[in-house]
Amino acid sequence: MIFLELFYTFFMIGLFGFGGGYGMLSLIQTETVVHHAWLSSAEFTNIVAISQMTPGPIGINSATYCGYAAIHNAGYGTGMAVLGSAVATFSLVLPSVILMIVISRMFMKYWHTSVVQNVFVGLRPAVVGLLAAATLLLMNSENFSTPSQDAWQFGVSIFLFVATFIGVKVVKVNPIKMIAFAAFAGLMLLY
Repeated sequence: MIFLELFYTFFMIGLFGFGGGYGMLSLIQTETVVHHAWLSSAEFTNIVAISQMTPGPIGINSATYCGYAAIHNAGYGTGMAVLGSAVATFSLVLPSVILMIVISRMFMKYWHTSVVQNVFVGLRPAVVGLLAAATLLLMNSENFSTPSQDAWQFGVSIFLFVATFIGVKVVKVNPIKMIAFAAFAGLMLLY
């Protein structure tokens, strides 16, 4: 049954998705688009965009939207799709809740031991790798087009990417303002 698969998939993503929501994006995409084919790559890209613009953590927002879309794409009605979004969200959060309850007391007691410190030293490169994978997975022809498909859209996409990067990293513009600027520029330049 798709609900059990949805629960298991997002539970495992929640269990092994270190690095927060952005670190989970590559896992969510691999499972929902590649492994289970619940969503197309274009649908997942739209889900990521919506998840970034709505309040809340991007991993949880993505799980909510993916759960809805997976059940809806499987041919179920709106009520079942809402249940699918609840299942995906709950199962993504459940491992964190369980782990926090189980280890919170032990963590504070053993925080300064070398074993715990070494575990965190080992996790840091993995988190950076997951964030880089999420970035690279979103840099595809559906988001940037290609020069041979649509040179104008490709040029606009690259320009917006570079301008946003410079705006946030160099000029230190607030990321929320940059999202709004990029959305407005994309609307004006692409249509």
